[in-house]
Amino acid sequence: MTEPKAKNRTLLYNILFLLVCGGIFLFLWEAPPETTAKLPRDAKHLKFYDMKKKEAEQYCQECHRPDGEVPLSKEHPPKYRCLFCHKKQQ
Repeated sequence: MTEPKAKNRTLLYNILFLLVCGGIFLFLWEAPPETTAKLPRDAKHLKFYDMKKKEAEQYCQECHRPDGEVPLSKEHPPKYRCLFCHKKQQ
């Protein structure tokens, strides 16, 4: 007698699971396109392409500090994870 209840509960859980997965899929589908500038492929940055992210990020502050060659704006997010947003180009 408890078998139909168990089947109904399983069906309900499966439907809820599919709805949650569908919601997550739609949320990610509607995400805005990536707009962050990629790491330039120029003479100054080319040497960092062979390094791992954390190794290369140690050198960013040499030029991208407030009094550096290319200072960052005050609104710029934390400066210690540069290549988390500014990905290397293919």
